[in-house]
Amino acid sequence: MRLFAAVLPSSAAVEELAAEVDLLRALPGAGDLRWTGRPGWHFTLAFMGEVDEALLPELRTRLARAAHRTAPFPLRLHGGGRFGRRVLWAGAAGGLDEMRLLADRADAAARRSGVPMDEHRRYQAHLTVARSRTDAVDLRPFVERLREFEGSRWEVDALTLVRSNLPGGGAAGRGPRYETAGSWPLGGAS
Repeated sequence: MRLFAAVLPSSAAVEELAAEVDLLRALPGAGDLRWTGRPGWHFTLAFMGEVDEALLPELRTRLARAAHRTAPFPLRLHGGGRFGRRVLWAGAAGGLDEMRLLADRADAAARRSGVPMDEHRRYQAHLTVARSRTDAVDLRPFVERLREFEGSRWEVDALTLVRSNLPGGGAAGRGPRYETAGSWPLGGAS
C-alpha cells in the first residue's frame, strides 16, 4: 500500500483555503491547472511510497512514539509559492521548527521500521493546491495572489498516516483518493 505521514489542516483552515482557491480559479489560465480537492489537502511529512503490510505493526508503533515525543504546536496557512513551473502550493507559518522535527521523526520511524525511504532532505512545509499539465502555464499570477493569503491559527495535535489510492486505469483528471490508516495524538494532546 502507498503511504505517507502527514499533518492535516483543521476544518476551519480548509474552508479559508477553499475560499482563496475559488478566487485563484477565476484567474486567467486556471482552467489549464489540475486543482487538488479539499479532502486531499495535507502537509506531507514523510512520503513512504509502497509499504509492505508486514511492516505496518512496527511502523505504527514507531509513528505513535514519534507523535508522543512531539508537543502540539500552532500552525496557520500562510502565503504560497511554486515548485518549478508545474506545482502551486500554499505555505505555512507558526510552529515550523516543530513541524520539521515531526517530519524528521516520521522519516526516522519509517526507516527504522524497514521502509526504504528516498534520500532525506530538509523539510519544506507546503500544501499542494494545483498542478500544471504543461510548462506553458504561468504560475506567477497565482503565486502573487497567494502571497497575501493569511489563514487563522490552529493547533496541530496529531500525526496521521495516510493511504493514497491511485485511480485505476490511469483515469484522466482523477487524482488519488486518501484514507486515514492511523492517527496518533501529539504528546500532551487529549
